Amino acid sequence: MSSQLFQPYNLGPFAVKHRVVHAPTTRFKADATHVPFLPLVNEYYSQRARVPGTLLITESTIIAPKAAGYPMPGIWSQAQFEAWREITDSVHAQGSFIFLQILAVGRVATKTDDLELVGPSSIPMAPDAVDKPHPLSVPEIEEYIGLYAQAAKNAIEAGFDGVEIHGNNGCLVDQFLQDVSNDRTDDYGGTVENRARFPLAVVKAVADAIGQERTAIRFSPWNTSGGMGMSDPIPTYSHIVSELKRLHPKLAYLHLIEPRIHSDSNVEATAENATQSNTLLFELWGDRPLIVAGGLTRESAMKLADERKNVLVAFGRHFIANPDLPLRLEKNLPLNPYDRSTFYLVMQNDSKGYTDYPFAEVA
Repeated sequence: MSSQLFQPYNLGPFAVKHRVVHAPTTRFKADATHVPFLPLVNEYYSQRARVPGTLLITESTIIAPKAAGYPMPGIWSQAQFEAWREITDSVHAQGSFIFLQILAVGRVATKTDDLELVGPSSIPMAPDAVDKPHPLSVPEIEEYIGLYAQAAKNAIEAGFDGVEIHGNNGCLVDQFLQDVSNDRTDDYGGTVENRARFPLAVVKAVADAIGQERTAIRFSPWNTSGGMGMSDPIPTYSHIVSELKRLHPKLAYLHLIEPRIHSDSNVEATAENATQSNTLLFELWGDRPLIVAGGLTRESAMKLADERKNVLVAFGRHFIANPDLPLRLEKNLPLNPYDRSTFYLVMQNDSKGYTDYPFAEVA
C-alpha cells in the first residue's frame, strides 16, 4: 500500500491530491518596488504546480512598506497584485493550490534612511548591534494588526487560496512571542499569555478578514537565528497552539518547523538527528491539519505521514531543486542536488538555480 504521504487530504475546502507541500523559500526575486519578477517567478511556481493537487506556500511576502527590510515581494500595490494574479492563475490552471506567506520583518530588517527598525522592545538582534529597534507603542501594534488583515484581503484579491502568517525565524510575530526579544511590561509582554497576545490578535484579524479556513500560521519553536532561542520554548508554544486550537477550530493548518542539530558539522542537519522535539505540540494540536517542515527525508516524511493521519510535509531545498518533487518522492526517483550558492541571488532576474532544474524523465 502506498504511504499516506501520497494520498489525498481535505485541507478545509482544498482537496490536495498528496501531502508533499512546497515550503516557503525566500529567494529575493523581486524588484526595487517589491514586485515579483515576471515571467521568471510565474515560471517557478508554475513548474512546481505541475503535479496536480499540490499545495504551494510562497516565499515571505511583505505586508506593507513599513514592514519591509529586505528585497522580498510585497502585497500592497496594484503592480504587486497584478503580478501575483498572473502567478496564482497559472497555479490554478494546473489544478494546484497556493497560499501567500505574509510577514513583517521587525528588528531583523536592514536599516535604511527610509526604514525604522521596530520590535516589541528595544532589544537588538545581536548584543553588539549599533541600531536598536523602536519599541512599538500600543497604537502602532494595533496598526500592524490591521496591516496583516489588509494584506490577507489583498492576497485573496490577487487570487491566493489563503495566507500563512510568518510567525517563525525571528521576524516580528516571533519577536513578540519569545522572551529573548520581548521584555515589555504591558499587556504585550511578560507572561506567556501576554507575549502570545500579538500573534493571536494577528491570527484573529486575518481570520476575520478572509475566513479561518483560509488562514494559517507557521512557527519555529527551536530556531536560534535572528537572535532567537528561548531556554525552554515548550511552555510558550504549548500555550499558543492550545489557544489557536480553541479559538479557531476551522484554521486551515498549523505549520511547525522541526528542530535540527546545529553544532556538529560532520552530521547532516536532519530532523532525525535532533535532540529537541515538537511531539507535545503535535499532541496538543490533535487531529487538526498540520504541516511539518525541516530536514525531513523521503523515509522520515513517509513515516511521519503514516503515523499521523493529519500531517502534510513541506520541503524547501528539495522542492527548489526538483520541480516535480511529489512525483519523484512517490516513484522513489533520484533527486536533483540543490546548489546552495544560488539560493539568494538577490534581485537578480535570472533563471540560474531557480527555474533551470530538470524534470524527471518518466517512461
